[in-house]
Amino acid sequence: MKRLKGDTFSDRQDAAASAKQALLERFKARPSADDPAVIAQREARKAAAEAREVRAAERKAAKIEAQKREAEELAVREAAEREAEAARIEQEAAEKLRMASEQKAARDARYAARKQRKK
Repeated sequence: MKRLKGDTFSDRQDAAASAKQALLERFKARPSADDPAVIAQREARKAAAEAREVRAAERKAAKIEAQKREAEELAVREAAEREAEAARIEQEAAEKLRMASEQKAARDARYAARKQRKK
């Protein structure tokens, strides 16, 4: 059977060392903190974060405004429902009073007719 490359200890050790060296070179190739590109990128991130905060504040204000409008609409709707309920109760009371007066008038008429028959 054919032996694969890199299966000895020294091969693995060399591969690890070269990987560490590549990582170190990549780290050293990074621009420093005072590099104009890094500063511009940092400022762009800061501006984006500020814009996000402004949009979040606007959304929060809009949400609060919508909740206020909804509460006002609910209060108006409840007031209208209370007024309608009061009007319905008043109408039912008037209907009961009218029916009671009609029943009394009919009873009085029957009583008067009975009195007439007895005379």
